[in-house]
Amino acid sequence: MKTNIFFALILFSTVGYAQEFKYKIVTTIESVVPGGLGRSRIIENGTEVDYTQFTTTRTKDAKDKTDKDRSDVKIEDLKESTLVNFYSLVGINFQNIASNDSMISSMLNKYSKEGWDVFNIVSGVESDGGKQDGVGIFITRYYFRKK
Repeated sequence: MKTNIFFALILFSTVGYAQEFKYKIVTTIESVVPGGLGRSRIIENGTEVDYTQFTTTRTKDAKDKTDKDRSDVKIEDLKESTLVNFYSLVGINFQNIASNDSMISSMLNKYSKEGWDVFNIVSGVESDGGKQDGVGIFITRYYFRKK
């Protein structure tokens, strides 16, 4: 009986705390191109969109296409902060990595002060495939939310 009362109190105390969040995604792209020829940036979208305006509904009988094309999806308003590339002419540049860490920390601190919480970070790499490739990026997505 005491256990049931305890669980009922927990259930009723959490019902009033259902929260709605606002979300933000910031992407960093750090070049892995030898010689420092790549472009590294922090990218932040500056436009809110309604994804349902670009959504097609499919059923087994038909496909309801949207009247939008790919160029309609592209946003015009974005923020681009410069980062430095991982490589210089002589190879990997640790000072550049530390500089990027400082820039990214600054961005994280800014959003933290504005009330945003980082709740997930995802990264991936498309690395140099050998002498004939010469390209690559290190991409990280920071997922923020705010009540």
